[in-house]
Amino acid sequence: MNIAILGGGISGLTLAWYLQKAGISYDLFEAQPTAGGNLRTVHPEGYLLETGPNSLQLSDELEALLADLGLTEEIQDTAAVSANRYVLREGRYQKLPGSPPGLLLSSFFSLRGKLNILKELRRPAASPDPTETLAGFFRRRFGQEIVDYALNPFISGIYAGDPERLLLHKTFPKLGELEQTYGSVVRGLAKSGRAGGRRRIISLRQGIQTITDTISAKLTNYHGGQGVTEIVRLPDARYQIRTAQGTFDHVAYDAVALALPTYAAAPLLQSLFPDAAVALAAVFYPPMAAVYTAYRRTDVGHPLDGFGALHPKVEQPYAAGSIWTSSIYPNRVPDGQVLFTTFVGGSQYEAQARQPEAAQRAAVHEELSRLYHIKATEPVWQYQYYWEKAIPQFDSRILAAHAAADALSEHKIYAVANWRAGVGVPDCIRYAKELAETLAGSAQNA
Repeated sequence: MNIAILGGGISGLTLAWYLQKAGISYDLFEAQPTAGGNLRTVHPEGYLLETGPNSLQLSDELEALLADLGLTEEIQDTAAVSANRYVLREGRYQKLPGSPPGLLLSSFFSLRGKLNILKELRRPAASPDPTETLAGFFRRRFGQEIVDYALNPFISGIYAGDPERLLLHKTFPKLGELEQTYGSVVRGLAKSGRAGGRRRIISLRQGIQTITDTISAKLTNYHGGQGVTEIVRLPDARYQIRTAQGTFDHVAYDAVALALPTYAAAPLLQSLFPDAAVALAAVFYPPMAAVYTAYRRTDVGHPLDGFGALHPKVEQPYAAGSIWTSSIYPNRVPDGQVLFTTFVGGSQYEAQARQPEAAQRAAVHEELSRLYHIKATEPVWQYQYYWEKAIPQFDSRILAAHAAADALSEHKIYAVANWRAGVGVPDCIRYAKELAETLAGSAQNA
């Protein structure tokens, strides 16, 4: 068996790594000179910045991969204060309780909000609805306050998305399962043990790009700087891959793995599978910018004793929120400084994302100054990174794309990117590893 992998982000690299370990022949094609996709670490002027994910949940699959790559010693845990998460409410930051009991005991939610949480235990389960949104589900189970001040900022922070549009069964299907199984989400969390502590949150000492750099260096058939221009289907149902260089035009592949965003995969499918191409092209990726802003520690009035702060849309903020980078990874900024990584954009803040860089920088400084009691008239340093298309949205438009992916697999074209696997890096690693195991099993049985 010979596999063509299109795309050298974490999904494509992980798939190639496990195919290589299984002794399966492959070629991985990446258009950019550097592997990694959205996993990018940069080092401007004495700072260590992540332009993609800032930290990772240490899933079993990620931990195994890091061990496999010899990177276990490079794991960097977040500082202890990262357990604290803040949310903007009534113009100031308030600590978000970290457990269901904490929700009821803290002053974060109103008495009505707490009563709604208690009443959820006795609300009857509704019939499963594949069109139900996250906001619709939480509003039905917990009330509007929970949607506004817990769900909305959380979803904006993870998906750069709008919970009024994202589908429950495509984002957090386990919550729907808990309702159906236990009649209550809260009861289900308690009985299933899912209300426990958070997973370990980590990075790597030299940044998350260390993972993709290490994998690509160990791959025997990685081809950087070779973007794919066409997929050709042969009479025997195998495939050929055309690149601008033409190096592999005459190699036949038994299967193709699309480790590409939908907007890059769609044009390659247009001639062979036009319906699938239309479905993939419709998936929405909102724009987003990350604005990195440093101040002298003595100029910042807030203690910054947490992972960061999220902004509910109802508070009418400029940015979706900030990670307190210097609090969770103190060695990544010059001494005596604090660094905010502020996210501007996503599906709820598109207009801000598309503003000129200078306007974004000024607006972020103004908002940070007001909310964190910063007395400096300007930052010590700022840097901006912009994604025209950031995170795929698991809204109604993803349904046709997932159906198309299922249909394509019948033709041995497999989708293995984050729009299929889930937006988190651990999701992508798990999905790619499972596909590698499936392909290796097929090769053994052939």
